[in-house]
Amino acid sequence: MNQVTNANLVYYQFAQWVNMKHGIFTRKGGVSAAPWNALNLGGNVGDDPAAVRHNHDLIYRELDLNAKQTCTVWQVHSADVIIANGPVQGRRWMALADSMVTDKPDTPLFMRFADCTPILFHDPVRRVIGIAHGGWRGTVQGVAANTVRAMVEGYGCKPEDVQAGIGPAIGPDSYQVGEEVVRAVQDYFGTTDNLIRRDPNDGSAYLNLWEANRLDLERAGVRQIEIAGICTATHTDEFFSHRAEKGRTGRFGAVLSL
Repeated sequence: MNQVTNANLVYYQFAQWVNMKHGIFTRKGGVSAAPWNALNLGGNVGDDPAAVRHNHDLIYRELDLNAKQTCTVWQVHSADVIIANGPVQGRRWMALADSMVTDKPDTPLFMRFADCTPILFHDPVRRVIGIAHGGWRGTVQGVAANTVRAMVEGYGCKPEDVQAGIGPAIGPDSYQVGEEVVRAVQDYFGTTDNLIRRDPNDGSAYLNLWEANRLDLERAGVRQIEIAGICTATHTDEFFSHRAEKGRTGRFGAVLSL
């Protein structure tokens, strides 16, 4: 990924999408007070709503996006995908879901994160984009593959044309999980190889969300995958981390638009 710094905002863009409006924003450059400092984009974490609105305005202005046409969802750790034709009038979010796809120009797709995996999609042939939120629950339900499937079924995309970017998320050395997660990984993927690491001292399990979502995309037929490889839990100077900050933190945002 490429880091961009402008007007105190710091965000990342995937190298494969130099001509597409998108960004995964860090926590830097906004107006929220501690512990949400500073570019908190989450509206349900206790922050001042006026500060959150101002932070949203900052990112839309930075990328020259149509804020009034922005689509988002109420994220519930599912694998449900929404076709986004535009925002729902009178409501800030479209539905309870964890993925969106659209072929509508000037219709930004926006989601919030604080350790879970941002997964961005672009089919330059059919002119379709998507975004997904992959925590462990969504990952083992196939949210990444479901998004590809929605692009294929909804817009006629070919998986080999789809480009995907796996953004900053809690890394494989930081994400300790319980045995129920290990079983869920085994059930969905049919293996835990390269997905679960055991601590050699106490046998505790660590999940590799980056690799799990990469594998899910690959099995769905996607061949063009860029992985940020940035751990949010060990980079709290740049990113909010629910795990590292013990739940008292904000949300960073990912957005893209045709």
